[in-house]
Amino acid sequence: MLLQIAEPDTPVENMRPRRLGLGIDLGTTNSLIARSDGKDTSLIAVDSGGMLLPSVVNYSGDIPLVGTAALALAVRSPEDTVASAKRYMGRSLDDVPLSERSVFSDSDPLAFATQAGSKTPVEVSADLLRTLAQSAERVLSEKADGVVVTVPAYFDDSQRQATRQAADIAGLNVLRLLNEPTAAAVAYGLDTSITESGVLAVYDLGGGTFDISILKMERGLLRVLATGGDTALGGDDIDTLIADWLADSWVLDELTTAEQRELRRLAREAKEGLTLADDYQVASAVFPEARAVTITIDTLERIATPLIQKTLAACQLAVDDASVERIDQVVLVGGSTRMPSVQAAVQAFFGCEPLCSINPDQVVAIGAAIQANVLVGNGSGDDAVLLDVTPLSLGLETYGGLVEKVIPRNSALPIAKAQDFTTAKDSQTGLIVHVLQGERERVEDCRSLARFELSGIPAMVAGAARIRVSFKVDADGLLEVSAVEETTQTEASLVVKPSFGLSDDEVADMLRSSQEFAAGDMTVRQLTEARVEAEALLDGLDGALSADADLLTATELDELVAEQQRLRAAMGTDDVDAIRAQTQQLGEASLAFAERRMDRSIKSALSGVAIDALAASSTD
Repeated sequence: MLLQIAEPDTPVENMRPRRLGLGIDLGTTNSLIARSDGKDTSLIAVDSGGMLLPSVVNYSGDIPLVGTAALALAVRSPEDTVASAKRYMGRSLDDVPLSERSVFSDSDPLAFATQAGSKTPVEVSADLLRTLAQSAERVLSEKADGVVVTVPAYFDDSQRQATRQAADIAGLNVLRLLNEPTAAAVAYGLDTSITESGVLAVYDLGGGTFDISILKMERGLLRVLATGGDTALGGDDIDTLIADWLADSWVLDELTTAEQRELRRLAREAKEGLTLADDYQVASAVFPEARAVTITIDTLERIATPLIQKTLAACQLAVDDASVERIDQVVLVGGSTRMPSVQAAVQAFFGCEPLCSINPDQVVAIGAAIQANVLVGNGSGDDAVLLDVTPLSLGLETYGGLVEKVIPRNSALPIAKAQDFTTAKDSQTGLIVHVLQGERERVEDCRSLARFELSGIPAMVAGAARIRVSFKVDADGLLEVSAVEETTQTEASLVVKPSFGLSDDEVADMLRSSQEFAAGDMTVRQLTEARVEAEALLDGLDGALSADADLLTATELDELVAEQQRLRAAMGTDDVDAIRAQTQQLGEASLAFAERRMDRSIKSALSGVAIDALAASSTD
């Protein structure tokens, strides 16, 4: 038998072998991988000695080329070079603007048309992740035991599922999908750098997405109070605006794909150059007829201001959702936050100077590595616990086309909640469980995630069946829904795997519209609920009259039918109070009829039963 022997004062963590956990920032423009040993955290060289791996893959040869090598072929082989695949993760062709659809095949799911065949965003991301992992293994001479992969806080279930699927294809053991703003907060060591009551905002303007998160330390828990942002707004969009400005300056039109790629490259270089100088000269051999043109910092600010204002609008929504009075600190994440106009706007909005001492391109990967080191089993036990939140409410469709929210937005993850439902019709033996995401009151205003059927419900009167629907959202934000009929224990469930993700601005639009139409939505909900209640009463009374109308006198029957007609007339209006009042009046008018039906039912049940038997059963 072998025993591990150590000196009495040796810390317990030094007695067990360390495991290797890596943090991966799968970015739209660049991707990175980092490691942490609990004391020091460092980026790992992945691409010709550089720390940044361009998120570009070329499929023109026998094997994919990833990173700088692929980027070099972007102009020469644009059709086979895929960049910014992250923007299309978990999305369908319908979500893609018409101007961008030429690079995609007609296949389903969404895929890029390349010489090597159709490549989905998941496959492209898998190639990026595989390259990062293999580079790290080559540098460190060991394979990772697990990785933490970061995602935008606003990625929905479909986009998170797509990210995890890409990691699975790449052969990675994913410990957790971590929201990028949360990772950035970890990199700055919020458990020691802010007070127990400190509130922090993470402003993340990456290449393809924008995220804003409001976080707070609460008794050792790093909790995300609220998130906001835009899954289709980032530095790439600023590059596009600069490219349009260059095209106008040079009077260029009818550009080929290769020329468009060159114009975007020039735009990106100009944006980066203007972070260090007040003007930048742009020239290109690809457009020999075009003279050198100078773009100034003032021009860039004028071009970028509308997009920056969109990010601040999302910040305001997040602050409102978090219900905080002040922000103690702001962290900047993403290469585009180097722009002076972005930094100035953020400082003016939050009223404090932003933290940017850690390279904004690297801060997410560093935070992911710190968390990976803890999750892989190397933590000290004193590490901050991370509680991410659901970006949008999750719920079910109920009778009348309404949404019943089961898990509200900004609920801390992981979370599990259950709610009881019932049938709406007599003898109903099946139920369609329709899972929805969004903040509005009606199904048509929310996003459908999935549907599944629960069958085998015993035939009972409406409202008698008891169906428990459970929602479980794990720490990665992935959703599982199950439904159980309590009498027979019949069960159905699924992991929600939508076929595509949210379209451009859809998440932000959901939140804006939920606030803008809040009053109107509530009115519609109340009106629909009143009509559903009235319809249920009318249906039940119709059935009762068909079976037992002989219990009523002709006058009583006429009066009851008249009350029904008055309720149906009220249902044709938008007067909620009138519908509810008439429903109550019909219910009271039919009370005597209901009592007579109950008496008949009891007499029928007792018919033919001996008195002695009845007495004996009552004493048991």
